[in-house]
Amino acid sequence: MNLSQIMAQAQKMQRELRKAKDALASKEFTLSKNGMVNVTMLGNKTIKSIDIDKDALDAENKEMLEESIALCINELLKEILSQEEAINEKITGSSNGGGLF
Repeated sequence: MNLSQIMAQAQKMQRELRKAKDALASKEFTLSKNGMVNVTMLGNKTIKSIDIDKDALDAENKEMLEESIALCINELLKEILSQEEAINEKITGSSNGGGLF
């Protein structure tokens, strides 16, 4: 394989990786905890919405509600990271993107 073929293959992988990551960035991930909170996050790690059950808005539930929101966000971030790694692995053979980005 000559240098121009290697470069063409690397550019193709970069395009595929960019396309897959762009698709992931707009994908919605939703998680609910304790029936109190529902968090929707986009694959680009932007929080789209947080829906809190009106019955959870009680001073006695404050700590549990805060913990539920944090758990949702952390679990969603882990899921997105896992999908990013799967994309990298599929396209480059390496979970870190093979050094392409």
